[in-house]
Amino acid sequence: MFRTMMSGKIHRARVTEANLNYVGSITIDEDILDAVGMYPNEKVQIVNNNNGARFETYIIKGKRGSGVMCVNGAAARLVQEGDVIIVISYMMVENEAARHHQPKVAIMNEHNEITEMIHHEPEATVMG
Repeated sequence: MFRTMMSGKIHRARVTEANLNYVGSITIDEDILDAVGMYPNEKVQIVNNNNGARFETYIIKGKRGSGVMCVNGAAARLVQEGDVIIVISYMMVENEAARHHQPKVAIMNEHNEITEMIHHEPEATVMG
């Protein structure tokens, strides 16, 4: 048996651009992808803290060190520049291994810089 577990999370990133004229996806700074173990073309869930929208798309790697967080295509209608979003990836884990699985969670600041890396969801999740 397998369970679907959170693999990585980019918590409270800021949308830097919404590009309606692109085919689709979210462009994310490659340094951020490396930190949370996400890959180009990987399916992710996006949660918009500003308007409650939740949607799925896939990742395109962005320029290292750019802080880019650009929502592309039709999903660009669900965000605005400056919105606070959460990007979540999932993985299938064997049932027994799931008990010990630790995701990589990047806590972001307003400049899309990682301020902290954690490997669990804190009991009190009120953060900055």
